[in-house]
Order: sequence, then structure tokens, then C-alpha cells
Amino acid sequence: MIRIAVDAMGGDFAPKIAVEGAVSAIKQFSDIEITLYGDEAQIKSLLTDETRINIVHCTDYFRMDEKDLALAIRRRKETSMYMAMVDAREGVVDAFVTAGPTGAVVSGGVLVVKRIKGFSKPALGPIIPQINGDHALLIDCGANPEVKPEHLQQFAEIAAVYCENVMGKKNPRVALLNNGEEEGKGRQLEQDTYKLLKESNLNFIGNMEGKQGITGHTDIIVTDGFTGNIFLKTTEGVAKGIGTTLKEEIKSNLLGKIGGLFLLKNLKRFKKRFDASEVGGSVLFGVRAPVIKAHGSSDSYALMNAIKQARSTVEGRVIDIIKEQINEKSE
Repeated sequence: MIRIAVDAMGGDFAPKIAVEGAVSAIKQFSDIEITLYGDEAQIKSLLTDETRINIVHCTDYFRMDEKDLALAIRRRKETSMYMAMVDAREGVVDAFVTAGPTGAVVSGGVLVVKRIKGFSKPALGPIIPQINGDHALLIDCGANPEVKPEHLQQFAEIAAVYCENVMGKKNPRVALLNNGEEEGKGRQLEQDTYKLLKESNLNFIGNMEGKQGITGHTDIIVTDGFTGNIFLKTTEGVAKGIGTTLKEEIKSNLLGKIGGLFLLKNLKRFKKRFDASEVGGSVLFGVRAPVIKAHGSSDSYALMNAIKQARSTVEGRVIDIIKEQINEKSE
């Protein structure tokens, strides 16, 4: 049985969304057990099915608009996120899922769950939908605004482990996000990283530009957290903007509305293809237990998929394989 901890109080719509997502996940997967961390009274009032669902009562939680979360994670040990992370570190649960604030997740991952020995920096890896129906892994998207070339190489290596063992991509393609495809482009960081990746055992296909981010060009997009966050938010914004514009145009006149009725199924498939809720959340790579960060505005379907992602990460032995690879390199 795979044991998954869920921060019931994390996110914009907690605890309702977390509880509903957990119930849906239990119904879909017979091999998981979920523990909800949070206000027991609130959680119980929302639970429609307690099958394989446990509750750990917590008296505090992190709000989405809080500041100084790195300090807070050290001091507020009764929060739902802290208590769930401790259980993940101690092996009481196999993975942890939260839609709580990113700052608390990254800080808690390092300070509570703890870094894997030999791993330099943690990194957030969201799944990016592609126009060909496939998906690519972006690493990093915000955990590290400043990195060194060797950090980016390590990010690429662990992303390859995830792609192979969870996403089912053998020998995944790795590309370095840059301001041009040619070798020698970019800052010193990108130039030095290019050399490291080229000399590695990874399937490195060279630099890629932002415009190739959703074309199916690569399986792994490697960059620093600052650039990656801008790329991610821009991609999300463009997808949302296209969807909004398309809806407005269809509703703008009678012919458009009639045509929209005929295209309804196609439009639903279009939306589903680029819907972030379909893939769950971002993996916090580099810590000792699987940590999945769902979007703060996640609905219950997105939360269920984040739980599914946690299950797949445990099933694929991602943490164990990363540890083995790091140990091999250090010997």
C-alpha cells in the first residue's frame, strides 16, 4: 500500500478541494492510503467516504499570502505542512502533496524533509503540455534564481530519472533553455552548462528557444529558477489568453455561436490538452521523499492528479534511483 500525506489546509480553496481530491483518488486507486493533515473538525465535515483515509489533527497552517515562510517553517511546528513533512522524512508516509505556498514547500523540503546527500540544490519540476499531446518536464521553475552550471547538470540528470521511471520516456531528450539555438549563445551560465551537458551521458540535443517550449521539441527543459518561472508563467498566460480570445470570438456573433456548437467536442479536447490540472503539480527534486507542489488555485481534479503523480513517483522508485546515481558519481 502506498501511503500519501495530503496537506488538507494548503491552497486557495482548502480544505474542501483537498478532501474532495483525496476521496476521488481513493476511488480511482486501490493501492493507496491517504492521510489528511489539518483541522480535524473541518475535514470530517467534508468527508463523504472515509475508506483508506486517515486524519492527523493540526492546529495551524500556512496561508497563501504569508511572508517570511523560510523562518515560519522553522518555528511553527504545529502546521499541517510541517507535520506532514516530518512524517514523510521519517517514513511514516511515502510521499507528500500540498497546494500550499511555494516558499514554504521549498524551505520545508530543505529544512524538514532534508536534502538527499550529495544533492546541491532542490529544484521544482512542473510538467508542460505539448501541442503534439505529449508532455515535457521543466526544471527549475522557481526554487533557485541563482545557480551554477554543475547545478543545472544535476537538474538534468535527475529529470532524466523522473522522465524514464514516471513518464515512461526512455533516453529522454534534454535541451537547455537559451536565447538562441546555436552553441555559444547565452550568458556565461548557459555557455558553461552547454559544455557540461554535451560531455555528459545524457541525450543532450542542444539549446532551445522559448518558442519551442510547447512544440514537442524536447522531453526535458533545463534552466535556472528565475528564467524557468518566467517561461512557465508566460506559457500559462499565453494558453489562457488564446482560450479566452477564442471563446470571445465564438460568442461574438450568431454564426460563431452556431459553429461553436459543432466544435464543442473539439474545443473541450483543446482545453483538456493544455489544462495544467491534468498533470497534477511540480515535483520538488533533491529531497529525501517525494514532494508534489500543486497549484494554489487547484480544484479537486487537479489535487487528485497531484496524488496520482505522487503515487507514480513512489511506484517508479525515483528517490531511490536518484540516490543510487549520486552515490555512484561520488565513488
